[in-house]
Amino acid sequence: MPELYELPRKKALRRPVNVTRLPSFVILTAAIAALYFARELFIPLAFAVALSLLLSPPIRGLEKLHVPRAAAAALAILGAVVLAAAIGWVIAHQLVKVASDLPKYRDNIHEKIESIRNPSTKKGSLAQAAENVKEIGKELAAPEGTVANAPSPRLAARSGKPIPVQVVSTPSSAVSSLGSYVGPFLGPFGQLAIVLVFTAFLTVKREDVRNRVLRLAGLSQLNVMTRALDDATHRVSRYLLLQFLVNAAFGILFGTGLALIGVPYAALWGAVAALFRIVPYVGTITAGLLPFLLSLAVFDEWTQPAMVLGLFGSIELTLANFIEPMLYGSQTGISALAILVAAVFWTLLWGPVGLILSTPLTVCAVVLGRYLPQLSFLYILLGDDEVLDAEAQIYQRLLAMDPMEARTVVNRYLKDHSVLDLYDSVLIPALTLAEQDRHQGALDSARGDFLFVNFGEIVAECATRVRASVEEPSFVGRVLCIPASDTADEITASMLAQLLEESGFAVVSFPVGPLNTTLAALDPGESDAICICALPPFALGKARSLCRQVRTRFPNARVIVGVWGSSRDVEEIAAGFDRTPPDKVTTTLAETITFLSGQVESGQLEEEPV
Repeated sequence: MPELYELPRKKALRRPVNVTRLPSFVILTAAIAALYFARELFIPLAFAVALSLLLSPPIRGLEKLHVPRAAAAALAILGAVVLAAAIGWVIAHQLVKVASDLPKYRDNIHEKIESIRNPSTKKGSLAQAAENVKEIGKELAAPEGTVANAPSPRLAARSGKPIPVQVVSTPSSAVSSLGSYVGPFLGPFGQLAIVLVFTAFLTVKREDVRNRVLRLAGLSQLNVMTRALDDATHRVSRYLLLQFLVNAAFGILFGTGLALIGVPYAALWGAVAALFRIVPYVGTITAGLLPFLLSLAVFDEWTQPAMVLGLFGSIELTLANFIEPMLYGSQTGISALAILVAAVFWTLLWGPVGLILSTPLTVCAVVLGRYLPQLSFLYILLGDDEVLDAEAQIYQRLLAMDPMEARTVVNRYLKDHSVLDLYDSVLIPALTLAEQDRHQGALDSARGDFLFVNFGEIVAECATRVRASVEEPSFVGRVLCIPASDTADEITASMLAQLLEESGFAVVSFPVGPLNTTLAALDPGESDAICICALPPFALGKARSLCRQVRTRFPNARVIVGVWGSSRDVEEIAAGFDRTPPDKVTTTLAETITFLSGQVESGQLEEEPV
């Protein structure tokens, strides 16, 4: 009996190949090749996915009313088709009326053209120049010895030159004529039918499709793919809904403005603008160009066409630069440059259809890059998040000898954070990066001096932002800040001294110098505290040596060692000081200030009597 269950058990445990283990280049190349060569399949499928996301809310609403899913999907799809057909018929009917009215404005159009060619006389300089260029072109193009009029066939036969022959096609039958008229519409209607079939399947069998995608990705990726699918679905559906609302608002505002200007068929142009804005860039320009051309034909003056351009430009610039970034930014997660690049890429890959679907498809690519490590480069290249933290930006700009932009990053960070946060979270990590490069020999001395000078200047400039809480020190004891090793430690000692002064402490910050000179200048009192400032990992050994010598020379002194930004456990760091441990090991400036303030509250550091 056990043998009967052996095969099914092994079959149930089999898993598909985990494609996420393949190299990123292989995955990307295979995906692009599949999208290009199988575009006849993927284009209607992409449209169907987008349409199913748009129809999901009404379908779910009908299901809450106890309508079966198949019937709800059929009603939603049928309603969408009827609505689209009605809008298309109304727009086509109105466009036919516009075309029939154009002959009324023939004289006006002719006068506009003549006014462009000839602003003052009957025949302006622009028209004359065009005619001169045309005549010169004819003379250059005509072969030598030719005459203006072509010879008759009899003369051509006598001269031995070939006689031109014109091929006249025979009249076609009624069936072939009907085919020539119907043929161009068969392709689009066939694509539409495929899209509707895909949409019906995706809406009715959405759980089955979702489960198959998850199973294809592998059981080990179940958590990641679940979050990726939810994120992509939410972002794309929200983007499509917001795009519909923004385009509708654009159409209403544009149509209302055209009606106030007096452009005929203003409602038509508003509806056309709302529809055309679905196509990025090209559709937007076309939406404004059509009513502008009509206004040129209708109005005698140039005032109304200029008003149409101004209306279109003001609405479009407001939406594109303020409304859409605010609405789309958090929903799509795509940078502005990535949207432009994606539009070009998908247009080259799928043609005009790719331009329409470029943003939803790019959203899916960014979501995959966010959750799959092998495709993380897509998230870095296309996403709108900061790919460099503030400390990396500051360090990179100082490496590039651009202190102005480094200070811009600092000022931008200080808009939402305190100086303490800037020091602990930005400047100390940036100094750590510089120290690592310096000790590894990747930073030459000239550039290193430039870096540390600018770090010191930034700290000095931040002193103007630090407002002392009291005018005179509130504590009898002093805090003696000593750098453990080099200039980077000295800069951190200046940061700590600056913040302690804000808290009311009397602070003495020592520069980097010979150890004996520094120790001789200390002379700590009973209420004083010594803080050794060190940037790990290179200054930690110097901090241990300095702490040992301070303990030997001043056995009763209170000693704090700040190992700034260290990721190691504090107890582990303290254990490395052997028989001369400090009173406290801290890893942040905030922790050091809190500890010293607590020492005052506990009475170990005396507060000045009032």
